Amino acid sequence: MLKFVFWALLAANAALLAYGQGVLGQPGAGEREPARLKNQLAPERITQLTAVEAKRALDQAEQEEAEEATQEAAPTPPTPTPAAPVAVAANLVACVQTGPFSAADARRFEARVASLDIAARQSRVEIPFQEVTSRLVYLPPNGGREGAQRRAAELKESGVENFYIMQGDSPLRWAISLGVFKTDSAAQKLVAQLQRQGVRGVQILPRGPQVMRAGYQYRAIEPPLRARLAGIADDYPNAGLRDCD
Repeated sequence: MLKFVFWALLAANAALLAYGQGVLGQPGAGEREPARLKNQLAPERITQLTAVEAKRALDQAEQEEAEEATQEAAPTPPTPTPAAPVAVAANLVACVQTGPFSAADARRFEARVASLDIAARQSRVEIPFQEVTSRLVYLPPNGGREGAQRRAAELKESGVENFYIMQGDSPLRWAISLGVFKTDSAAQKLVAQLQRQGVRGVQILPRGPQVMRAGYQYRAIEPPLRARLAGIADDYPNAGLRDCD
């Protein structure tokens, strides 16, 4: 009996010793802080804060939380509405032009238009103009050299003797010249005479150098003002009012 008690006590002491040494598992695992820290993953990254540091961290967290709540409560600013385009009067004429004028006519035209008080909308431009110094009465080319010879024979049959076949390198090659005149009235007189003789297809071609003459443009004007400008421009030859080129 004594032996049994002895061996029982010895076995109990051995079990207690083994438990204390961790052979049977860590004593109070999950209960004591030092042992719990040893079982953490990457324990070297854990920092223990002092009471002052812990309070500072808590205050900062509460401040950030309050700022987020304020931002959520603030109303979303309205999206600005794009400004509407400025409307332009639909009845304004964009651009009209008059000319060309001779130097003398340009001075007279400017003096008359000055009364309309539109100098801010007026601009002077240069317009190509052919100064007519003569008028050619002719039959246009038709059928090349053979066509010109055929027409020449027809003219002789009609009693026309004063003509010649034009040559050279120009658009009038193989045309038939019937006369050159300084005035339009003289050219028109010959055309009427040839028609009485049975000659058809006669034309008048103004000829002279190409020059630049004065013209005027007007922008953003009212229809009544356009009508007044047209009335003035019509008093000058070749200067009628029209839309800008």
